[in-house]
Amino acid sequence: MKTNQFGKKGWTPDRIGDLNGKTYVITGTTSGTGFEAAKILLSKGAEVVMLNRNPKKSEDTIVALKQELGNTIDVSNIQMDLAEQASVKKAASAVLNTVSQIDALICNAAIAQVPKQTLTVDGWESQMGTNHYGNFTLQALLYPLIEKSEGRIVTVGSMGYNLGIKTIQFNDMNWDKNYSPNGVYSQSKLAQIMCVYELQDQLKEAGNTNVKAYACHPGASSTSLIKTSGSLMTRFIWQIMKLTPMVQSAEKGAYPQLMCATEPNLDQSGFYGPTGKNNWTGPVGAHKLEQHAKDKAVAKRLWELSEKETGVVWNM
Repeated sequence: MKTNQFGKKGWTPDRIGDLNGKTYVITGTTSGTGFEAAKILLSKGAEVVMLNRNPKKSEDTIVALKQELGNTIDVSNIQMDLAEQASVKKAASAVLNTVSQIDALICNAAIAQVPKQTLTVDGWESQMGTNHYGNFTLQALLYPLIEKSEGRIVTVGSMGYNLGIKTIQFNDMNWDKNYSPNGVYSQSKLAQIMCVYELQDQLKEAGNTNVKAYACHPGASSTSLIKTSGSLMTRFIWQIMKLTPMVQSAEKGAYPQLMCATEPNLDQSGFYGPTGKNNWTGPVGAHKLEQHAKDKAVAKRLWELSEKETGVVWNM
């Protein structure tokens, strides 16, 4: 077991200094780890722009944050549905018109364990369409401002990346033949993580050292992810697990993404999350990423396919 570079307790938000004058864009902040991450960044003086699908929940979130942190916090919401490319493009352009810098884009929102095959309006399997293509487009469109700000792109993956097939199923990206809620969720998270390391390579090739890209995951955290899209049985098992020490608080689940967004000189080659048993809970730091997630040939092919599918080309 590697020793944690942040000591026995791992990384904690005490390491974050004053964030006045810094701007963070976060997806999926109406509950769970996204909410906790937004709260901690705001408490350190940052400006936070939230991207959420549900306007009513977003308003309630802003009210809750102001109740807790005071009315002077700089928080706003832009409506965005990650599952719809048109919505992602509209939101990205609104972000570019709203802020003059992005110190980090934190891609936290996701859907999981969709019980049966569902397609997005753009014609992709819903978990791939939302978790992978949605984020791919958002990151590409905000990239120019992130580059200008010498900022970061933080992708919140999942240990689920290792629970399905160990490559990308290029011959059936919509899973028409062997759809399984967990298998496809795993695939979407593998795709997200692979694109982080491919982005790093592309930045290197372009000679761009200003932008940093990170991959992390929350471990097993008490969030509503399963509750919102999982089947009844999955939800039932999860509710029981939440009462055991196998699951940590949503606040602790937010630590990896906060670390990747704020920690100076953090090594990009790492994969970050809880370092305890199964990487579900425990001190936050770097830990092992299985080799298949860094398969260069597959990642490059996935990147090219993603540009072709979304019609969005990264301008590096």
